[in-house]
Amino acid sequence: MVSVPPFPTGSQCIIDPYFSRDPRMTSYILIKHAHMSAAALSILLFTLRGVLLLRHDGVVLPRWLRIAPHINDTVLLGCAVAMLVILGVNPLDVSWIAAKIGLLILYIGLGTLAIKPRLPLLQRRLAFAAALLTVLFIVRIAVTRSPLPF
Repeated sequence: MVSVPPFPTGSQCIIDPYFSRDPRMTSYILIKHAHMSAAALSILLFTLRGVLLLRHDGVVLPRWLRIAPHINDTVLLGCAVAMLVILGVNPLDVSWIAAKIGLLILYIGLGTLAIKPRLPLLQRRLAFAAALLTVLFIVRIAVTRSPLPF
């Protein structure tokens, strides 16, 4: 029988998340891919909603386009929490994860302003552009695992 090394925790996982042959790593990898897919879909749905709402004032979105982003974003955040639990990581102890969380809060605020119909169209368009830039920075941080802009 092959002995499996202990499941890595904390900073060991951040350095190499594929360190262990533990079956929990298979779950981690599946959840990570679900998280990445949900992130891509979230960006796509936000962009679609923004383009539709910002082209003309008074556009009413189809029901599915008002509901689907909330369901998808719940899956996205659920996967993020599940990965943190599996790895045993405090998100505030890892600079790039903490940066992603801070930028996520900014993105949510800007996205809310971008789709708020009571604001002037120019303000909503600027908020939409800023939200897209913010989410691109979040993706960059996720890929590089560095909170630094350059």
